[in-house]
Amino acid sequence: MVIKEVTNKRDNKRFLEFHKKHYRDDPYWVCPLDSEFNAVFDPRKNRSFSHGMLKRWLLYDGNDTIIGRIAAFIDHHRSKSYRQPTGGIGFFEVIEDEKAAFMLFDTAIDWLKENGMEAVDGPIAFGTNDSGWGLLVEGYMQQGYGMPYNKKYYKDYFEKYGFRNYFNQYSFHRDIASVNVFPERFMKIAEWVSRKPGYSFDHFRFKNADKYVNDLVDIYNDTWSGFREDYQPMVPSDFNDTIKKGKAFLDEELIWFAYSKGEPVAFFVLFPDLNQILKHLNGKLHLWNILKFMYLKRKKTMTRMRGLVAGVKPAYRNSGIESAIFKCLYDVFMKKRYYTELELSWVGDFNKPMISVYNAVGAVKTKTHVTYRYMINNDIEFIRLEDEMKELVESKNKKSEN
Repeated sequence: MVIKEVTNKRDNKRFLEFHKKHYRDDPYWVCPLDSEFNAVFDPRKNRSFSHGMLKRWLLYDGNDTIIGRIAAFIDHHRSKSYRQPTGGIGFFEVIEDEKAAFMLFDTAIDWLKENGMEAVDGPIAFGTNDSGWGLLVEGYMQQGYGMPYNKKYYKDYFEKYGFRNYFNQYSFHRDIASVNVFPERFMKIAEWVSRKPGYSFDHFRFKNADKYVNDLVDIYNDTWSGFREDYQPMVPSDFNDTIKKGKAFLDEELIWFAYSKGEPVAFFVLFPDLNQILKHLNGKLHLWNILKFMYLKRKKTMTRMRGLVAGVKPAYRNSGIESAIFKCLYDVFMKKRYYTELELSWVGDFNKPMISVYNAVGAVKTKTHVTYRYMINNDIEFIRLEDEMKELVESKNKKSEN
């Protein structure tokens, strides 16, 4: 076996085409759009290159046949938010051969080590945290748009190599085809919260996109800034790209905001599951497939929705505001009966309040993805994300007491 760096257009095409060959007989895999896949590795389209770097490799057998691939990358902004300099690996695919898998891991991790990293997370994405994140270990079915799918044997390779579970990402599913979408008790609480003085609710509208994106960023930064001392705030352009890419298929009435006396305090973003259309396109968006896309969209092929991202400002946690947003969504579901399934993903195992909300609406955990961490510097203690967050909260509490 020999491993070679991706350095030209031919290599880039081979890197792209490998997953199509690797999964061609798997009925659950959905081919991502070639254009979106390639954009990740284009510095003109992926702003992460302005504060990071990336390398890719292809693994060949003795017959010059590609049998695996991997990418390693460093996002300097993200790395600063960890206890030690931390890089990432992703886009890992390999035949069922442990030696081949370990050769790919060795190559990627050696490069990260050479560039000053002391730990590595994987499999993760370069440039986004709402898609392509984590290794599927439970729930082998067609994944929602942006959720990773992989071979079952990858789990053994990661864990045998020495990667450890940094955190779990759970996906919950709820059938909404029935009349009673959510439990009666939940709906009563939602009704009560939604009528509280000062609260108002509104859904996203393209004509006022800038306003809603700014509201989302305000809530998101307030939500997550307490989890890391070196948290890098989101800026409007980060989510503007998502909105632009999704304009062809997203539904304005599936993105909701909660306000308290006019201040944005919570949001929940659902996208129709584009994978239900993409599985018919084989990654291509030529003229025929564009027409096919438009036909399938008009035919209401997208019957499943995926919860993409949510946020609640700390001052409004445990207020029931999330349930009130679900009440708004309930009204949409009753009007648009072609939506039959709700996927709530992904929620970290550290996010107990949101897991409680998902359980309260009657959703069932069906899938688990794992974000693994490998300690390059063994002198540094491995700590799971949940414990890191607890440490940070305790540290802040002590500082406030003093």
